[in-house]
Amino acid sequence: MLLVVQVPCLNEEDNIGAVIADVPRQISGVDEVKVLVIDDGSEDATASVATEAGADRVVRHSANQGLAAAYSTGLKTALDMGADVIVNTDADNQYPGDLIPQLVAPVVNGQADLVIGARPIGEIREFSRVKRLLQRIGSKVVRWITRLNVDDAPSGFRAINRQTAQQVFVYTRYTYTLETLVQLGVHGVRVVSLPIRVNASTRPSRLMKNSLSYVLRSTVTILRVLLIYRAVRIFGFLSLLSFVTAALLGVRYLILLSQDPRAGHVQSLILAAILAIASLLFLLAGFLGDLLAANRRLLEDIRYRLQSGAMDSFVLTRSREEAESGPDQGRQ
Repeated sequence: MLLVVQVPCLNEEDNIGAVIADVPRQISGVDEVKVLVIDDGSEDATASVATEAGADRVVRHSANQGLAAAYSTGLKTALDMGADVIVNTDADNQYPGDLIPQLVAPVVNGQADLVIGARPIGEIREFSRVKRLLQRIGSKVVRWITRLNVDDAPSGFRAINRQTAQQVFVYTRYTYTLETLVQLGVHGVRVVSLPIRVNASTRPSRLMKNSLSYVLRSTVTILRVLLIYRAVRIFGFLSLLSFVTAALLGVRYLILLSQDPRAGHVQSLILAAILAIASLLFLLAGFLGDLLAANRRLLEDIRYRLQSGAMDSFVLTRSREEAESGPDQGRQ
């Protein structure tokens, strides 16, 4: 079993060496551990430092594409390397490497498809009250949407098995943490939250420059994924809300009309008509969204099957090469 520890990074020459050195190379149930560094267009010596520190592979983006893109590149590269389990950790050394064996254990044992390290949010001194509140709210929203047992949704310390990693497709550039959970929740993956400790902060967060920006971007990310996978639920609710409001206004108009036919109240009738039309449009949008979601799931299934087939071909080719080289080596 091959475990690949991927580290997306940007301008982390001061921290990347310590992160790589902290990765355990011997883990129970794992035959081999490799470290993959994804350099997202760093302007410093991150790539060379990572190589010197012992990274097995370094992939570089020619320009900065964002954390989500770096994470996606890491997953694709790790899968191409033949990874059975993939661990994602941050390059700022926030997550202790000695916790990786505990993180991967449920995946290695077949008890979970995805394990997320849950940080002690209330105990992290570097987190402001606002950030702690937002982290908790974000996790509760994700739990409500996905029905997954997730204690720390924004955590980037994760272990995922090969099959689940092949189902992940990230659309945004900002961050992958919330989006992938909503996406995988649709697929019914088994998720486990593992309480962890964290190291002292080495630098300010680059994702959360201010609370308003974090809230807006996270909200847009969640809504975008929901519109892809839960269009019927969202537009169905909007359609029902518009229809009920239109019905109430229509009843109000009829009551007022029966009391005084000369009173008018045409405004209520016009607004009721507009809301009734909106209800129909929302309903149609829901059906259209559901068709697009079905098409998306079909494409994801095709992508998954193609990746699985490519891996099977890779394993078969490697087995044949080993079988053919065996006798030759024996003669030598």
